Amino acid sequence: MKNKAFVSIIINNYNYGHFLKDAIDSALNQTYERFEVIVVDDGSTDNSREIIASYGAHIVPILKENGGQASAFNAGFAASRGDIICFLDADDMFLPEKLQEVVEGFGEREDLDWCFHPLKFVDVRETDIRKEYADYKISNEKAEKREYDLREQVKRGRITDKTLLYPSTSGLCLSRRLLEKILPMPVAEKQLLNDGYLIFTALGLSKGFVLNKKLGLYRLHGNNAHGIERIPGTDTFVIRSDKQHRKGKILILKGYWIKKQFPEFAKLCNYFMASGIGLAWRHGGLDTEFQKLVNTYRASLTIPEKIELLARAIYAYLKDSRTTF
Repeated sequence: MKNKAFVSIIINNYNYGHFLKDAIDSALNQTYERFEVIVVDDGSTDNSREIIASYGAHIVPILKENGGQASAFNAGFAASRGDIICFLDADDMFLPEKLQEVVEGFGEREDLDWCFHPLKFVDVRETDIRKEYADYKISNEKAEKREYDLREQVKRGRITDKTLLYPSTSGLCLSRRLLEKILPMPVAEKQLLNDGYLIFTALGLSKGFVLNKKLGLYRLHGNNAHGIERIPGTDTFVIRSDKQHRKGKILILKGYWIKKQFPEFAKLCNYFMASGIGLAWRHGGLDTEFQKLVNTYRASLTIPEKIELLARAIYAYLKDSRTTF
């Protein structure tokens, strides 16, 4: 069935009007024919909605109030019809063969429910940036496709398979039946909960595969969630401290909400929570809202778990805070 699958591309956008046309065009310009493009505008105040309107019936527009990426995922999925859902950030692009490669990867297999793939890093002018995160590098293995079943590792709280890459939103493709178990994501108070929630719940719930091909472009610019900047006079890039603080808050949210929705993944969530606390401490501390989340989370732990959480948080705090690639 999947070799004739209908695919939904969900583009989530907030004030990326200067990139949005490139993203939509890349989604529409696919070699595979059975697909739809859904563009969710999350309350933009720039010219995004005029750009969306210019595509007419070629896309499915969803115009909503600002609620964060999680709410955009929820709205896009609720409107989708696809057997396979491919997510695309509005500042990224798909290569033309993306859908064809993903659909062929799933093939007729009914036991595979997610596909991850790496992205090529480019700057705002789409110039290739060859220095990349280790997690995004193409594997040295010759295999173009590698299958994974990490469900038990997720439940044990430690993913020991170091060959798995963790892509951003634009490298995520999931089956409808899997997303029906995951979505809707929590969206309270416009939280920062993001694609990591999809990644780790998918790993814990089903088997999947990684395509050893870069099937999209990831733009590096100052407003990225990662906030990556070049160190002047070098070819080294660094993640800004404010973005590390944001990452810590996202990890806290990921640990809190995945445990709440999927308590069987509690051990992995303890790791996320501790890492997030340590990062937040290192880069500005925890505000009242997040301190309340941490306190609520800690109250659910046993004494040994509380001690382990503190030890891991201290370790995360003491690690070198300047992440480079």
